[in-house]
Amino acid sequence: MRCTSAGDRGDFSRNKEGRDESAVRPRRGRNINYTTVIDCTTDSSKAFGPVDEGYAGEVEVVTGIAAGSGVKLVPYIFDKHLEYLELSFTLGDTSATVRTKKLLDADTLTDSGGFLFYSIMCDGVIKHNNTRRLRISDINDNSPIFEEKLYSQNVSESEPVGFEIVRVRATDADSTAANNAITYSLAEPASEVFEVTSAGAVRLKKRLNYNSVQQYNFIVRASDPLGLSDTATVVINVEDYDNLNPYFSHSLYQAFIPENQDGPFPTIEPEAIKAQDGDTGINVALIYSISEVSPAEYQSNFHIDSSSGVLSVQTPIDREEMSSSVISVSIKAAQTDDSLKTANAVVSVTIEDVNDNAPKFDRSSYSVSLLENSPVDAVVFKAVVTDLDQGGFVGTLRILPESAPFSIGSDGTVRVKDSTALDRETTTSFTFQVEAAETNPPNNVATAEVSVTLLDENDNSPVFTSNKYEGKVFANQTVGMLLVQVEAADVDDGANGQIMYSIDFGNSDGYFSIEDKTGKITLAKEIPLVENRILEFPLYITASDGGTISRSTTAQVIIRAPGNSKPQFLQRVYHGNVAEEQDPQVLILKVNFLAMAEEKPVIPRVDTHSDKFSISSTGEFTTKVKLDYDEGPHNYSVTISISDGVDSDSAVVEVQVTDVNDNSPVFAPSSVTTSVPEDSEVGSNVTVVPATDKDSSFNKEIRYSLRGGEGRFDIDPVSGMVSVAAALDRETKAEYNLLVVAEDQGRPARSATASLLVQVSDINDNIPEFSAAEYQVEVLETESVGKSLLTLSAVDPDEGANGRVSYSILQQSPSSDPAVFELDSSSGTLQLAQPLDYSEVKMYSLMVQASDAGTPSLVRNGSVVVKVKDVNNNPPVFSKEKYDVAVFENLASGASILTLEVTDRDEGGFSNGDFVYTSDTFDINKQGVVTLKNDVTLDRETKDNYILEVVAVDQATDGLRATAQLNITVLDYNDNAPQFPPIAEPLQIPEGNYTEENPGDIVTIVPTDADLGPNGEVTLSLSSPHPLFRFREDGTLLAVGALDRESRETHELLVKASDNGTPQRESFTTIRVSLTDVNDNKPEFSSSSYVSSILLKDAEKGKLLLTLEATDKDAGDNSLITYSFSSGSSPYLALDSTTGAVTLTSDLADIKEDTTLVLTATAEDHGEPPLSSTARVVVNLRVVSLVEGVAFGSSSYNFSIPEHRTVGTTVGTVFASSGSDLYDVSYTLKKHSDLFSIDASGAIKTKAELDKEEKEWYVLDVEAVDTRTPPTTAVATVTVQVEDLNEPPQFSKPLYQASIVSIAVYKTPVVTVKASDPDVGDQGRLVYNLEDDTYFDVDPSTGLVFVVSAVELAGQKVELKVHADDLQGLRATTSVEVTVGGSVSSSDVVVIRLNQPANTVENQIPDMESSLVKVLGWNVNVVGVSNDNGGASESRIQRAAVKSLVSLICLDGGTVVSGEEVTTKLQSQSEAVRAELVKVFGDSLQFEVKLEVEPQSPASSQAVVIALGVLLALSMMGLMVAVVFVVRFKKTKDLQEDSEQSFDMSREGFDNKAWMDSELKKRNSQDKKPDFNNSVRSRQTDDDDGGPISAL
Repeated sequence: MRCTSAGDRGDFSRNKEGRDESAVRPRRGRNINYTTVIDCTTDSSKAFGPVDEGYAGEVEVVTGIAAGSGVKLVPYIFDKHLEYLELSFTLGDTSATVRTKKLLDADTLTDSGGFLFYSIMCDGVIKHNNTRRLRISDINDNSPIFEEKLYSQNVSESEPVGFEIVRVRATDADSTAANNAITYSLAEPASEVFEVTSAGAVRLKKRLNYNSVQQYNFIVRASDPLGLSDTATVVINVEDYDNLNPYFSHSLYQAFIPENQDGPFPTIEPEAIKAQDGDTGINVALIYSISEVSPAEYQSNFHIDSSSGVLSVQTPIDREEMSSSVISVSIKAAQTDDSLKTANAVVSVTIEDVNDNAPKFDRSSYSVSLLENSPVDAVVFKAVVTDLDQGGFVGTLRILPESAPFSIGSDGTVRVKDSTALDRETTTSFTFQVEAAETNPPNNVATAEVSVTLLDENDNSPVFTSNKYEGKVFANQTVGMLLVQVEAADVDDGANGQIMYSIDFGNSDGYFSIEDKTGKITLAKEIPLVENRILEFPLYITASDGGTISRSTTAQVIIRAPGNSKPQFLQRVYHGNVAEEQDPQVLILKVNFLAMAEEKPVIPRVDTHSDKFSISSTGEFTTKVKLDYDEGPHNYSVTISISDGVDSDSAVVEVQVTDVNDNSPVFAPSSVTTSVPEDSEVGSNVTVVPATDKDSSFNKEIRYSLRGGEGRFDIDPVSGMVSVAAALDRETKAEYNLLVVAEDQGRPARSATASLLVQVSDINDNIPEFSAAEYQVEVLETESVGKSLLTLSAVDPDEGANGRVSYSILQQSPSSDPAVFELDSSSGTLQLAQPLDYSEVKMYSLMVQASDAGTPSLVRNGSVVVKVKDVNNNPPVFSKEKYDVAVFENLASGASILTLEVTDRDEGGFSNGDFVYTSDTFDINKQGVVTLKNDVTLDRETKDNYILEVVAVDQATDGLRATAQLNITVLDYNDNAPQFPPIAEPLQIPEGNYTEENPGDIVTIVPTDADLGPNGEVTLSLSSPHPLFRFREDGTLLAVGALDRESRETHELLVKASDNGTPQRESFTTIRVSLTDVNDNKPEFSSSSYVSSILLKDAEKGKLLLTLEATDKDAGDNSLITYSFSSGSSPYLALDSTTGAVTLTSDLADIKEDTTLVLTATAEDHGEPPLSSTARVVVNLRVVSLVEGVAFGSSSYNFSIPEHRTVGTTVGTVFASSGSDLYDVSYTLKKHSDLFSIDASGAIKTKAELDKEEKEWYVLDVEAVDTRTPPTTAVATVTVQVEDLNEPPQFSKPLYQASIVSIAVYKTPVVTVKASDPDVGDQGRLVYNLEDDTYFDVDPSTGLVFVVSAVELAGQKVELKVHADDLQGLRATTSVEVTVGGSVSSSDVVVIRLNQPANTVENQIPDMESSLVKVLGWNVNVVGVSNDNGGASESRIQRAAVKSLVSLICLDGGTVVSGEEVTTKLQSQSEAVRAELVKVFGDSLQFEVKLEVEPQSPASSQAVVIALGVLLALSMMGLMVAVVFVVRFKKTKDLQEDSEQSFDMSREGFDNKAWMDSELKKRNSQDKKPDFNNSVRSRQTDDDDGGPISAL
């Protein structure tokens, strides 16, 4: 027996040799404790054991050692064995102990047969040895170890089943065969392809397929008898074998190319053309080629790259010349190492049209009228757009600009889009464009101008200048007096805007009348006035316009008629209340009284208690002091009066003082602890927590609330009784900490709190719970009585006896007496009380009970199932005696067919059984699954039925068996492609015009297919639609198009035979159709005319002058030609009918002058009927010379043409002569034919508009060619000069927008406009100017618009007209819209200091503004730049020391940002500001924000003084204004000298704002209120020294 103890050492995990250290832990539970008596008188030996390896502890106790004698441990036979042992002995002892030094290991003692040898030697005179031999038993403490962790092997896919791929090997370090025997297996999941033998050989179970799997990776396990194991990885790389043809990814490709395509196809569907070797591992390179193109005339148009398979167009195709838009291109891919291994595919190419015509409107412009306020979608007009391209106009229509209040539909209908914009009073007409833009490239665009004029509608009511008018009638009233005049305006046109006035309401007494045209209201009769009252007459005046449907507006006119005044209160007594302890000025009530304050002022006052109350002139009655409810009266009667100085009245105000809440509730005690049973019902009382309040009335009424308790408790808000609000459970929570809140009903309310601890006491409310709802245990029927089977466990969360559990058996099923089982009541251990018999009872069900010790006791029942195990004695049984199953012949190798169902009534059924059968085709596994063997395939055409006899055996040894028959029928699968019969080569048919209605039969082809049913039904077709051929349903190939042998003699067709199976299988073959000739072509001469010349001196009979040559495209007799002269025969000439040779019949001695012979020759073929053609024959008989040729009248020509002339304008005419009337001359341009053309007369004309600015000179070469044979040519040079025309300039934009502030200084940039002139030289120079330069001006050369003075334009939007004129007087105009910000306070101006010269800063103002905008997020306007040199602006200083002050303001939208806010943001964002300004001025830039506005120069001081002078001048009368203005300007020089002393503006810390404010206060003290911002004009000029002068 091996055991471990708490004294064992270390963590015994697997060591580096693969040993499981947990198997060799020291066994100290029991010492070997061999006790021996030593004999030191002689040698002796003993043998012990066996003892398991891994033991640690005492081995032998040696006794009988003589006192004083010594013993020691010495080697015996094997020295190294003492590594395991040591001797514990102390001299003088009579015993010694041999114990282990380390764990015993039998695996290291193989050389000693598993024995450990040692000796105990007596240390005497004679050293006798007491030898020992301890047998060590081997235990399985070593796992097998593979020699390699990874085995890798390459194997060809051609290797057979059973081929050994690799052999794995593992070793086990254990010393005995029982522990080191190794078995090999494949780790899960099981492999269908490989197996491993007991010797470690990895073999093929199934043929490999490289194209399916290229690599396998699996785990091999080596296991010893007790299950210790190791694993290794096996990697099998599959090598490909060349056994397959190449294949295309698809048999049919489609391409769609435009008719102007040139180069590679842009796309091919379903994907790019690609073929590859069927053997993907070898993947031999392929060569692509085009095998056929149909129609054949396009063969040369296509090219395929032999290596990449990229199909391209060599010559663009004209779709309009095609009878069909589809071309079939047959392609082939062949292996480079075997040209017989090929693949074929067809590319169906569709030629698509291109867009080469622009759309066009039916009119170049439209002009329509429209009633204003027309509703949305009202039709304005309809524009018609046409396009000559296929499909017409395809594109979009839109309105330009899109801001126009109109829309256009896809049908060209222009409708109202924004009815609100159709307001004639705002805009009288709209001008816009309609644009038609094609959707497809090149996206041609056409536009048309549209002008819409709005017609007036009475859509505006009259508008009064005021919504309320007032008039008065006093005691001195007279009839006819003017009381008030009303006025209204109507912006409509004509009668719609004419207004009439009338009194519609309020004049029932007829006191008033109104003039209908002027709106004047007069007194019609006197009004009787009433004392102490102001009579009011509200009149409602209507203004009506003159529209067909009149519109009107009403205004109110109040006429007041005051009588004599006498003030009085409306009540005698007024009542009010006020809370105590409030600060003075609390409004108690407002006293109403009657008085005519407009006529006589009235004064209210408090007559009594005036020290505590007051009343205002408007009757507001308020407190003057705090009132105390507790110490003072609760009520006051206050007498008040009112007087206008003549008459008076009095009244009483009753004031009640109310109490306030000033005491909080108090708990006694403030902390309470109580308990409650956990089964307390909801609503049961727990305890009451009372509180008291010293206040009275509502202020002392207390309402209780509860905080905490998780919703388990509630409190009565009036009594404070705490009750149970929800079920309690001590086992969930045993106590609750609550907070009771008491709050009085005062305003504001006061409150107090008390803590309440509620403890929940236990009751027996939990039933014991078993650890499992059902316990199960298996017991051998031979198990002995008293055997413990299992221990039940139940828990009860209650406390004490309520939670103590006991166990019992309530029921046993089936029952027995005595009971088979017994249950320990306290431990819950179930034991066997009686023997078991499987044949009698296979399973027992016990009902057990767990009960607690509570009162009453709670119980829980559970169940225990005891299963009794049995032995084998029943034969297996098939579910059927005969199994019939049908499978398709394409069933995959290894696929499942059916499962044989076998049952066995023995325990475990047929799970350990197996099947016996004989078959080379099918396998049956232990589960009865019938499968097709991995290396086998089915072929119905070879064998269509299999019958197997299957025997089921339930166990390997002495097993019982049963037999069944398995009948497997093989069904057809479409696995055979159609086969073509032998076909004649070539097939012949006469050429001719065949049609679908009148086809020509060529041949009938009947293919075959070995499959059955639809799988064997074959349909013939061409691989792609062909315009000339098709198949009839019976397999007859028909000609259905015009066949012309002369165009193409043979046609190669790719024929496809397709069966009707699924999946469909196809076969292809190529057939060649040869056309036989028909005489349908007449002979054609090589030239329309033949010319020959001969000198008479060279003439002789039979001399060959020329040879006629004609060809006939037909074949055979149809192409044989005979020549003859049909007209103009000459006795001097002879014509050979066969060769066409024209010869002289004599020496021409009788001809004395130049003679020209003109004849007509005929060429006729030998067809039936014969066809012929003619040619002209000219023979020149010359006396002196033969030299002739074409020549120009001049070798060069010079022409000129003004630019921009229309296409077709004649540039000039050239002339060339052939030298004979017999020959014609034609002209050709050799250069610039894209811009010029030449006609038969020699006139050169333009083909495009010419632009001198693009090119001024053109040199053309004109070639003249005559009709001689061979022709003669001549070339002349033509120089064309394009003359300039002055063209108008153009602005880059029709509208520029900008914004400035009204204090912008002189020369502040606004915007730069830019115009261009296409002319060159002086004609292209432009000068800019403004129509109105009062407030702005423009730089004449750069187009920079700048400020002159914008102060008077503050808050306005100004539109400027800027012109650009060339030197010839042509002009372009653009608009500049400038928004001028409102007046700016001096505090809004922020000054920053830069270490840059002022002129440098001025030049960079736009860039500086843009940089500051990026950081600040506001619009930035620089309003001034000046030197900052300590008051020395007029002296030169070193550049490095120069600094500038930049004055700026910021706008957020249209609002000026305060200077304080700008300064704060500049300081907080200083790093970002500097980073942006560095981009403008460079890395040396330094800047700072000036916290105070300082004077910038003496000149600046002067400007300020001038500004103040202007302010003073505005306060004086006209003459004084002029005098002061003149005097101040005369003293300019004195002011400049004295300004520094007078205002001290150069001293450090001067505050310009404070100074300005001081000056304004002085003016205000004199009741002068000038508008500083609008009075000072901000300008910047240059002083005498070039320094800037700026003023704010």
